[in-house]
Amino acid sequence: MTIKLYGVAMSTCTAKVLACLHEYGAEFELVPVNLQNGEHKQPAFLAKNPFGQIPALEDGDLTLFESRSISTYVAEKFKGSSCDLLRSQNPKEAALVKTWMEVESQQFSPAISPIFYQSIIVPILYGGSPNQAIIDESAAKLGKVLDVYEKKLSSSKYLAGDFYSLADLHHLTYIYYLMKTPYGKLINERPRVKAWWEDISSRPAFKKVAPGLTLGDKN
Repeated sequence: MTIKLYGVAMSTCTAKVLACLHEYGAEFELVPVNLQNGEHKQPAFLAKNPFGQIPALEDGDLTLFESRSISTYVAEKFKGSSCDLLRSQNPKEAALVKTWMEVESQQFSPAISPIFYQSIIVPILYGGSPNQAIIDESAAKLGKVLDVYEKKLSSSKYLAGDFYSLADLHHLTYIYYLMKTPYGKLINERPRVKAWWEDISSRPAFKKVAPGLTLGDKN
């Protein structure tokens, strides 16, 4: 049975899962969710995710929501195939992957998401003006996180070691959108972070996803 992923290609969270699915060459169907019409707040979608947020995944009788949980499931399900983004065969490497996945979730994402929201979502989807104070505060926090990354990447090619993993993949979509804003300088000002970004964003799996990340593009 084909995996069904419910979401929107331009969504950071949906695209994160799409990148993971493409890494494994998994067969899946992307089922668009009409956010403008409030489809994600209707009973049919709420049965998949009671919080009314995309994405959601169905695989047979299994239903999952939350992008990090979904991508982890995908990596577990297909780990015996082309790659192992969780490094499940090596307990020490697996522990490092989980550590840096937590860093992304607890340190990186809370710092970058307000910049994304204020710089792209507010003006494009709501026609409002960005709150510069929020952006400035978040940019300062993100800079401190990226300073840690810069130091870490002086000793390994990727965050968890000399191997690409979910810890790296989970950063892709927010940074992709960040690079459309003036705050892409936070990446470019740090040579090791910049090299890491150029590496992970050039992966064939992400190149299949990036064209869908159209928020902020000029018509």
